[in-house]
Amino acid sequence: MLDNLLKKVEKPVRYTGGEINMCKKDLTNVKSRIAFCFPDVYEIGMSHLGMKILYDLYNREKDTYCERVFAPWVDMEQLMRENDVSLFSLETKTPLNQFDFVAFTLQYEMSYTNILNMLDLGRVPIWSKERVDGDPIVIAGGPCSYNSEPVADFFDIIIMGEGEEVNIELNRLYVKCKEERKTRKEFLEEAAKIEGIYVPAFYDIKYNADGTFQEIKSISENAKPIIKKRIVKDLDKLTYPEKWIVPYLNIVHDRVMLEIFRGCIRGCRFCQAGYIYRPVREKSRGKVEKLAESLINNTGYEEISLTSLSTSDYREFHPLAQSLISKFKPKNVSISLPSLRTDSISLQLLEEVSNVRKSGFTIAPEAGTQRLRDVINKGLSEEEIINACRFAFKSGWSTIKLYFMIGLPTETYDDLQGIVDLANKIVDTYYEIPKSERAKGLSVTVSASTFVPKPFTAFQWCGQDNIETIKEKQEFLKTHLTNRFVRFNWHDPETSVIEAVLAKGDRRLSKSIYRAWELGQKFDSWGEFFKFETWMQAFKDTGIDYKYYAERTIGLEEKLPWEHIDILVTKNFLEKEYQNAMEAKVTPNCRQKCAGCGAVRAQCGVCFE
Repeated sequence: MLDNLLKKVEKPVRYTGGEINMCKKDLTNVKSRIAFCFPDVYEIGMSHLGMKILYDLYNREKDTYCERVFAPWVDMEQLMRENDVSLFSLETKTPLNQFDFVAFTLQYEMSYTNILNMLDLGRVPIWSKERVDGDPIVIAGGPCSYNSEPVADFFDIIIMGEGEEVNIELNRLYVKCKEERKTRKEFLEEAAKIEGIYVPAFYDIKYNADGTFQEIKSISENAKPIIKKRIVKDLDKLTYPEKWIVPYLNIVHDRVMLEIFRGCIRGCRFCQAGYIYRPVREKSRGKVEKLAESLINNTGYEEISLTSLSTSDYREFHPLAQSLISKFKPKNVSISLPSLRTDSISLQLLEEVSNVRKSGFTIAPEAGTQRLRDVINKGLSEEEIINACRFAFKSGWSTIKLYFMIGLPTETYDDLQGIVDLANKIVDTYYEIPKSERAKGLSVTVSASTFVPKPFTAFQWCGQDNIETIKEKQEFLKTHLTNRFVRFNWHDPETSVIEAVLAKGDRRLSKSIYRAWELGQKFDSWGEFFKFETWMQAFKDTGIDYKYYAERTIGLEEKLPWEHIDILVTKNFLEKEYQNAMEAKVTPNCRQKCAGCGAVRAQCGVCFE
């Protein structure tokens, strides 16, 4: 049956499995089977570093088999439903409902309807309250899990923090409970005792008369009132894959990805990742170099990407990068350095690794004026931006990409004009360089996304601009970015509004997400499938005022739906950062001066000197 279906779909290799380095196990020796589900297509899911890490870790357990499941594209889904074919794993083609665990990674709020669609296709009850003994345990982790309340009613367990250690603890507990013939409820009670484990069914939610959030309270003696995120304290001791699956088709990030550290010292006030992944922990240079050698040998890739939130903040960044260049350049393996700062040393190193082909040179000023960059604590001056572009032009780049956000807190039209002025100054900088010293074909692309306030940031209390205001600001930039060398790209504001609703939502939204899925929503992060009107209908049908979540400014005295989660960074610190933002006060980065965010409570060293 499957072979016949694959003849009729686009990119059938998305569903075949059998790639190089795919794990194969004898099922007679397996006590726990895990379906690792990525709620998007194969090409995106296979680019996710977290999946590679956990797939390797799980499959190192002799009695455990982790298999992969991705969201089928619409053509495949239609054929599956028409032919009564259940969603299956790539490794063994096992239907989703036959696994012990169905595990989702929550990377992006706009994938939530895909989660429901995959559960339905896999014949797993969508609501956790409807699952019984014999049904899979449905779990989740990832950055969006820090406020998982909008989808909490769909999951049996949600993991807070980094998953390497806690996932293995949870899996071993399951095997033990399974051997002791404990019920589903008994396993969940035992699981709730593990640090970092959140069992949503064990908590009761209350709201005030005006609809604001009141409290979340444990109703099980095993469920902790505050769930503290899990972190891996020593990255050198962490088992990192030395080989991983090599797909048969091109994926989004088709290269070796080497994680060099976790966390960020910078403190951009809009950036959720910068807060939730604190404190900074680095892999040793020797460990990184050894992993690079193993992964290149075991995959055949010809590119290594050093990954982190701010790569050049790695303490031994320059000697590491130069060591990798000297080691792998003779093997025609290139080194990619994303997330660089704009200091001169980093730029010179970028020139050294990019001497073959000049792709776009990217800078993210985020805001057009220094005042607003200070509000968001970007730590980047106009002089640094211009100097970086001048360096790029002299080094052979002629394509510059600039990333901004519109709708940031305290933004005015002067700040939007600042985007226009900065783009024009960059064009002028290009023409200040003699023709003999610059490349031909200048192109400056200005991309403006819409600010989305996120939990566990200094802007979590902020409201989002309404759609009309966002469109007016986009129109301003369209009409003022008139330089013939400048191109303007913008993001659909309606998608950003739904993202804000789901990011800051509470459990009342679960019915809205379910209703949106019932009305046909899926692949909401894909422009051709997102329908704002459908979401508006879903909110109407479930009695939700979406503006309450997206546009309302939350009072600092209010309780937040995610306050039962401890990310180490304290609410008090975020309040101070919010107040600093309103006064455009800059907070030094962690290596300049400790700001007392609370991450030191991790007791795994400090992230500053």
